[in-house]
This record gives sequence, structure tokens and C-alpha cells, in this order.
Amino acid sequence: MYRVRVRSVPPVVLALRRFPNPRLTGIGAGLFASLTMFVLACVDRLLFDSSELVYGLLFLPVSALTALWVRPADLVTAPISVPIAFAVGVFPISGGSEGFGGQVMGLVTALAVHAGWLYGGTLVAGVIATVRKVRLMRARRRYVLAQGRGPAGERTPRAAAAASPSGAKPVRAGACAHRRGRAPGPGRTAAGPAS
Repeated sequence: MYRVRVRSVPPVVLALRRFPNPRLTGIGAGLFASLTMFVLACVDRLLFDSSELVYGLLFLPVSALTALWVRPADLVTAPISVPIAFAVGVFPISGGSEGFGGQVMGLVTALAVHAGWLYGGTLVAGVIATVRKVRLMRARRRYVLAQGRGPAGERTPRAAAAASPSGAKPVRAGACAHRRGRAPGPGRTAAGPAS
């Protein structure tokens, strides 16, 4: 008789599982980050008199959420969309003078002054996206190995020998699908493979 070990889940993990877990596309993640940073910059301008410390501290969790909520197929877009969101959000607190040229100079100056926060948030998004990608690759490899196939998508010799009768050649998965309708050869029946 086997005893099943039940691992207790820490309360922190249970609390994190209750949070929303959307899966955004690359464009959706970029729009989420840009709009969030713009709104937070407006709040920073109204409440904290355009504090660069408050804006930078708010940028770090937005970067982390963007990298956590982007779907696995678009993980590479997270470290790209986060700096764009930073530039969009820094516009209300850039403090440029009147006129288009003054606003552009204020924006460039604000980006240069806040470069540390920009690099920090981009690094956070890059690390989270990389960790997620590595975990997905490991899970995919475990799944392929559990199916009895090697890393190249072919069966391992032990699994192929167990699946085929003695003396018969192993057949690739799906190889019989294109042979339907042909006359049965030696060793094949007209009924086709059993399902």
C-alpha cells in the first residue's frame, strides 16, 4: 500500500493565487504598462508634485506585472514594452516649458535623469520574462520525456522497443494517417490501425 504525501501550500502562495492572472498579448501588455504609467504619473503630479522617487518606485511593480501577465508566446515583448511605457508615463512629470520644443527637451531631460529607474524596471521585466521562459522550456521537456520521446521528438530506443512487437520496425507517430485508402500490404489489415 502506498502512502500519498500531501505537501502543504504556504499561505503566501495561496494569497498570490487569489490575485487576477490575465494573459495579455504583447500589444496588450504594452498598452497596459503605458496607460498605467501615464495614470500613475498624473497622480504623482497631483499628489506628490512630480516626485521622481515616487514615479520610479511605482514603475518597478508595473514592470513586474507586465512581465508576469504577458502570455508565454509574447514573453520577449515584456522587456521591450516596459521602457516605452516609462517614456509615455514620464511626459506629465517632465516639466518642460511651453511649446513643442520645450516639451521635447523636458522629456529628454527627464528620461536622462530617471535612467536608473528605467534600467531597473527593464531589468526586473527581463529577469521575470527569462525565468518564466526557462520554466516553460523545462516543463515542455519534462512533458516530451514523459511521452516517451527524446528531445528531438523521436522515441527513445527503450520506448520504441517496448511499443513494437519483436522483429517489427518502429513506426513514427502519425505515419499511418497518410496511408489510409491504400491497399493493405504484408502485415497490415484492411481495417487500419485500431483506435
